[in-house]
Amino acid sequence: MGTHTIKSHGTKVARDHILDWLILMLLVLIEVILYVIHPFYRFVGRDMMTDLKYPVKEDTVPAWSVPMYAVLLPVAVFLLFYIRRKDVYDLHHSILGLLFSVLITAVITDAIKNAVGRPRPDFFWRCFPDGNELYNRWGNAVCHGRESDIREGHKSFPSGHTSWSFAGLGFLSIYLSGKIKAFDQKGHVAKLCIVFFPLLIASLVGISRVDDYGHHWQDVFAGGLLGLVVAAFCYAQLFPPPYNDEGWGPYEYFRALEESRSNTNSGESVNELDVQPMSLAVVSQQVRKHGNEFAALEDLESGRR
Repeated sequence: MGTHTIKSHGTKVARDHILDWLILMLLVLIEVILYVIHPFYRFVGRDMMTDLKYPVKEDTVPAWSVPMYAVLLPVAVFLLFYIRRKDVYDLHHSILGLLFSVLITAVITDAIKNAVGRPRPDFFWRCFPDGNELYNRWGNAVCHGRESDIREGHKSFPSGHTSWSFAGLGFLSIYLSGKIKAFDQKGHVAKLCIVFFPLLIASLVGISRVDDYGHHWQDVFAGGLLGLVVAAFCYAQLFPPPYNDEGWGPYEYFRALEESRSNTNSGESVNELDVQPMSLAVVSQQVRKHGNEFAALEDLESGRR
């Protein structure tokens, strides 16, 4: 079907999408700013603390591990498909789509986190680590815990672990469904197991956030929905739907094939035009040759007469 390697087409693909990579860098900068700034410190009264007294626990899934399985793991899968098919369009677009999915999700997640400022289920112990409660005259909690713990305590909605997980692993799930033709109407249910496996991992990460008392269930549900929707949109920008007959490759790959075929057909047409004058010349030579033979025969016949 055509081979497009990093060596042969990599420079062209990177040059065509330089603007996309610049936008990715801008998204990284925005994400850093959103992570650094303080969230909205929502009013937390004494009565509200009843639902916020869950104990502080260590994360079952550490924050540093999220980019490992949500970004590096899908990239490793993309590289395996590249080694097998030697298609730089597929490799480039899958990585580009994945990074867009994760970074757009991260920016939206942290923007909402800072704007909402919802307290986490363990906010009480973040605010009052010694258990001594203190409220001002309006009934709002006056925290005396560590500033970093209090700031993170106001970032419950939506869940960042969950949104990142569904953005990265959700994109991988859609990518695999196209590559293995999971929706080819042949009834191979085993293919769906491969498609659902990344989503299962993302779901377990979300459940762990509730079990660790780091998020309410609504935070996890919203984060998962956000990540999966963004992943679907980013995939649709670069690849046909997985149920499409051409769902196993990116749009640009098929455009490159069409251009290659058009160039090949144009070359064949030029060769045919070059052959036609040569054929006409040969025919005219044969006509002149036979014409001379006919003239000689006529002279002989006239001499006999």
